[in-house]
Amino acid sequence: MLKLAVFVSGRGSNLKAILNSPNLKELIDVKAVISNKIDCPAFKIAREYSIGTYCLGKDDNCIAYNELSNFLVSLEIDLVVLAGFLKMIPSDMVRTFKNRIINIHPALLPSFGGEGMYGMNVHKAVFNSSAQVSGASVHFVDESYDTGKIIAQKCVDISDVETPEEIAGRVLIVEHKLLPYVLEKFARNKIIIGKNRIRIIN
Repeated sequence: MLKLAVFVSGRGSNLKAILNSPNLKELIDVKAVISNKIDCPAFKIAREYSIGTYCLGKDDNCIAYNELSNFLVSLEIDLVVLAGFLKMIPSDMVRTFKNRIINIHPALLPSFGGEGMYGMNVHKAVFNSSAQVSGASVHFVDESYDTGKIIAQKCVDISDVETPEEIAGRVLIVEHKLLPYVLEKFARNKIIIGKNRIRIIN
């Protein structure tokens, strides 16, 4: 089974989508849910599934960022999944887990990415751009925000929306399908990493 650590900062809807996916039941094992917030709402979901929860930070009961790589290695984590995690991943962890950290972004990268582009900030930018489509992207994590190689994307029509909130709602539905799909492909060894592109085998 593919051993996962899922990083979250919010309510954990993508975490729930992973845990509820029937296609992943026999393929993945979520070993840890990690957040930069001690009282992260997503921890409640993790505890419902008896998954260990851990916070990052300087408090005595938290994992220090410079200890994070060793902690994940100790859990024998195969893949790190950023599912609404709003902090930069330490460079040493990016190196240790090269091509083993993925992120889901609520827009079609490389547009509408970068520092500060998360949550409603993204959807407002998309709305104000007059774009007719949006969607979600799953990409590898490198040492910059949202610049790693794109693994998979899914589009959604937003030509008739009247608010950024409408975009957010439509994109979230897409996210909940795309992330489990990508994880299933990882678990089945159907992700091919090329020099410039990522290929998914059906």
